[in-house]
Amino acid sequence: MKLLFDLFPVILFFASFKYAEKHPEQAIDWLTSLLGQAPGDGKQAPILLATLVVIAATVGQILWVRLRHGRVDKMLWLSLVLVVVFGSLTLIFQDETFIKWKPTILYWAFAGSLVFSSLVLKKNAIRSMLGEQLSLPEPVWETLRRAWIGFFSGMGVLNLLIAYNFSTDTWVNFKLFGGMGLMLAFVLAQGMLLSKYIEEEK
Repeated sequence: MKLLFDLFPVILFFASFKYAEKHPEQAIDWLTSLLGQAPGDGKQAPILLATLVVIAATVGQILWVRLRHGRVDKMLWLSLVLVVVFGSLTLIFQDETFIKWKPTILYWAFAGSLVFSSLVLKKNAIRSMLGEQLSLPEPVWETLRRAWIGFFSGMGVLNLLIAYNFSTDTWVNFKLFGGMGLMLAFVLAQGMLLSKYIEEEK
């Protein structure tokens, strides 16, 4: 359930883009009503409508977490800031390049926070998050930290490769299915690596 909740804005982004692709005239009418003007290029209607939806969904997600738990994770705040800033630029300039950069900036921010935590704060952020659940040798914690930095850095680059070398439709598909699939594969690979330490601890 938590995974679905975390993916809620991305799923709505995907669904609204696909709907607008099949109903471009209705998408243009909605955009004209919401933005006060028709999009200059009708072909941009699906991504513009999806951008509006993802901004609203992310704001709603933050409000729900705030009301339900009273505290919002820093990464959720960062995601909100990025989607509002890059989404707004996409809508103002009617240029999908901005929203396509948002996932890369977010991935690189995650990687940068891990590097910053290690070099400046002298802490392993992965160990800080999982240390209470797992007891691992120090070299393994360091391997996990480097693996996550590499994964987030690579995902940022891959997002740009897809965005600039394939159609917007392909990028939207990758944003949901590709990103989720690669994250799942990465987590499963880590689980296999850590399984022997969990068994030893038992």
